[in-house]
Amino acid sequence: MVHVLSSRILLRPTDPERSRAFYGGDLGLAVYREFGTGPERGTVYFLGGGFLEVSGRAEEPASPAVRLWLQVADVRAAHEELAARGVDILRPPVQEPWGLVEMWIADPDGTRIAVVEIPEDHPLRYRP
Repeated sequence: MVHVLSSRILLRPTDPERSRAFYGGDLGLAVYREFGTGPERGTVYFLGGGFLEVSGRAEEPASPAVRLWLQVADVRAAHEELAARGVDILRPPVQEPWGLVEMWIADPDGTRIAVVEIPEDHPLRYRP
């Protein structure tokens, strides 16, 4: 088996500056590192236990099959904060039949992002 030391998701946005403003500004993700110069330079953000790299430029948005899943401690507080920052909320927080509380947003290219809270009593936190 391959011994993985780190991981990151790579996004090639159609408008790199707009995407950096979204991920760094609107979402408030902290920068891990930056590289290159110019509008297509790379920015790598901390993303919980991994990283999100926004670099280069794509002619077309990513496939709708590409989605991000971000776990937060309080999705309702995240909803208020993101709405106050002007982030377009596709769906406000809802307790799903499977027990998670999920909210949906999208980045400037339409990549859907699930913002999820795992309640304290949910089996994902504690295995019975």
